[in-house]
Amino acid sequence: MIPTSSEKPFIALRNVRKGYRIGGEAILLFDNLDLEIPRGDFVAVMGPSGSGKSTLLNMLAGLEASDGGEIAIGATRLDQMGENARLTWRAHHMGIVFQFYNLLPMLTAAENVELPLLLKPLSAKERRVRVSKVLELVGLGGREKQYPSLMSGGQQQRVGIARAIAADPDLLLCDEPTGDLDRKSADEVLSMLRLLNRELGKTIVMVTHDPQAATQAKRTLHLNKGQFIEEKRAA
Repeated sequence: MIPTSSEKPFIALRNVRKGYRIGGEAILLFDNLDLEIPRGDFVAVMGPSGSGKSTLLNMLAGLEASDGGEIAIGATRLDQMGENARLTWRAHHMGIVFQFYNLLPMLTAAENVELPLLLKPLSAKERRVRVSKVLELVGLGGREKQYPSLMSGGQQQRVGIARAIAADPDLLLCDEPTGDLDRKSADEVLSMLRLLNRELGKTIVMVTHDPQAATQAKRTLHLNKGQFIEEKRAA
């Protein structure tokens, strides 16, 4: 078990198992994987290709089910929920930032950010106010009507972050959020994630292959052969 603090963890994985079948061959990715992350932490997860980084993120997001063990976020046991229940829970408690932004090109920045709010009991006016606030927070105030094709990669990723936090989630999952960006844009996105963590208290789990990006997190966990083998804490 990777040690954290004495407080009850916000995220807890206990004895998690996950495997695949490829060409008739059974491949065990995780066997009794344990992890604890306290509320308000910012964790970077690194590791070689095939180590299970993306699968870990997908299980935390409820996009993939484990084959056994416990996956708890807050008081919710994702491993005890069906796919539809996980979908509903994810819409209300979690934001996801993708490497390639996943913005809809036919929608404006504001319309992309508004998408997760359509599942909330908010009026159109309340949604507009929320969208304006989060775009302002990520430095895109006044860009509400701009389309993704007219934005730089860094600006598109900021729209992606605004969309991820629009519903005020408890947890932010980031899948290689700087992987498609130049260094300057990547640093700007990382600064935004640090702000969300330090000023707004968002719990963040970020999968990355970039050591420089990992240094911006409070902790770096290394996955290898289905286990965490090293941890580095920010100074």
